[in-house]
Amino acid sequence: MSMTDPIADMLTRLRNANMAKLQKVDIPSSNLKVNIATVLRSEGFIKNYKVIADEKQGILRIYLKYIDEKDGVITEIKRISKPGSRVYVRGDSIPKVKNGMGVAILSTSKGVVTDKAAREAGIGGEILCTVW
Repeated sequence: MSMTDPIADMLTRLRNANMAKLQKVDIPSSNLKVNIATVLRSEGFIKNYKVIADEKQGILRIYLKYIDEKDGVITEIKRISKPGSRVYVRGDSIPKVKNGMGVAILSTSKGVVTDKAAREAGIGGEILCTVW
């Protein structure tokens, strides 16, 4: 059975694993998901990730990060642009998430970047999700 929104599935798995206080979560891999995981790691929302090869598409294993034993670093992770309703922004109108405390992840012509990097480069794109 095919999935209509694999990015939303990835974010839901991260959200559920974070609420269940799991150390790691396995997600079917794709290049876009690996790029999103790279941004999450560089912004400090996850510890690390690795891609495990298998006979199919591969598995993206994400290691979650916690402040203490009770609170996860990811407070909220939300899908913005959906398959039925894409959300595009110009470089000069990229919104700030939680007054700059959160991060918006954008898919641009320069790859998957944060809202801050897109603002500095002056490029727009599709807002994939927000994290804080």
